[in-house]
Amino acid sequence: MRALISKSNIHGKVVAPPSKSYTLRGLTCSALAPGNSELMHPLNSDDTSAARNVLQEIGVCIEEKNGSWIVKGGSFHEPQADLYCGESAGTLRFMAAVCSLVPGTCRLTAAPSLARRPIAPLLDALSRLGIRCSATGGSTPVIVEGARIKGGTVELPGDISSQYVTALLLIAPFTADGLAIRLISPLESKPYVMMTLDCMKDFGIEVSHTSDLSEFKVKPQPFRPARYVVEGDWSSASYLLALGAAAGETEVTNLCAKSRQADRDIWIMLNRMGANILADRDSITVKRSDLHAFRVELSDCIDLLPTVAVMAALAGGVSELSGVRRGRLKESDRIASMKAGMERMGIKVNEEEDRILITGTKPKGAVIDSSGDHRIAMAFAILGVVAGDTVIEGAECVSKTYPGYWDELKSLGTGVVLDG
Repeated sequence: MRALISKSNIHGKVVAPPSKSYTLRGLTCSALAPGNSELMHPLNSDDTSAARNVLQEIGVCIEEKNGSWIVKGGSFHEPQADLYCGESAGTLRFMAAVCSLVPGTCRLTAAPSLARRPIAPLLDALSRLGIRCSATGGSTPVIVEGARIKGGTVELPGDISSQYVTALLLIAPFTADGLAIRLISPLESKPYVMMTLDCMKDFGIEVSHTSDLSEFKVKPQPFRPARYVVEGDWSSASYLLALGAAAGETEVTNLCAKSRQADRDIWIMLNRMGANILADRDSITVKRSDLHAFRVELSDCIDLLPTVAVMAALAGGVSELSGVRRGRLKESDRIASMKAGMERMGIKVNEEEDRILITGTKPKGAVIDSSGDHRIAMAFAILGVVAGDTVIEGAECVSKTYPGYWDELKSLGTGVVLDG
């Protein structure tokens, strides 16, 4: 599908969709807790549907009721078919760990886009805990044979994916002797691990850790059912807020100003580049303003890379985005995808290993390849609204995390036509 975007002056109010990260964590904790839990205001998207389907295949009952998911967890059985994780790296990594609790053999498969995203460090850690697991060529399919997890101490790199840490923390309470996790390199995306710790605490699990999140200790203990509320998603909201700064005015509601979400920093970054921002109790309003060049470090909030890059393209001067190395390991190589698209729109980009420099200018319309990456498609829609005459190929990929994105843009007055 193609999104044809014309130059537009946008204005309006949008409710931020539920957080994907909190939905996945709340759903997994609910599945691990014996009895019924209620997940309130969960996100319905491709990624969360993949996690639901995997959990249902291994014996978890999930029912929809009045906008909530009622999850009956605590009991697993061997699946009768492959566990398809779609394009969701979080689902693949979290469920690979959960499958170590399933009696029998689980075979996790995924879409081709996940083949380039590493999982070997997590499987190595599971192996050291006594779980037989393997991955063909370090990728999917992943085979996990459930067994009693002995516990002990495992070491992990902290600078590849925080999801490895989350995956191990989620199953740590089931170890026979408790689990200690030591990181052998500094943890990046720390806020995501803090989100995991908060979610686990809501389900009755206590985790001790060092202040720098380099070591964790978890004793054997049971998950308890909970009534868990999913807050609004700052990652998805970042595009809407940036759109207001670029092309008019947007008010985004359902946002928690004190959220643990790493991408809450978009508020700080927009302010740093001179955006006109008004914050209320649970909403943020951003109005169009003259933006200036800025410097930002993205290692803890790497998913903001596409949003911040397109804002740098509209800011006067040369902006510096550092801590971007892990952006190469997402649904696409986001550094390469952003550079290619921005250069088509007449924007100068200098790429280094862990830094990119972007020279702001007036963008021109172009045909943009989304690379099947939801964040690339949503980010370039912002430049498309400013430049006009822009086509985004593969626009359907936004359903991974934000199925209603194009409709929301239309509601704000954006000239968007979907073709195919």
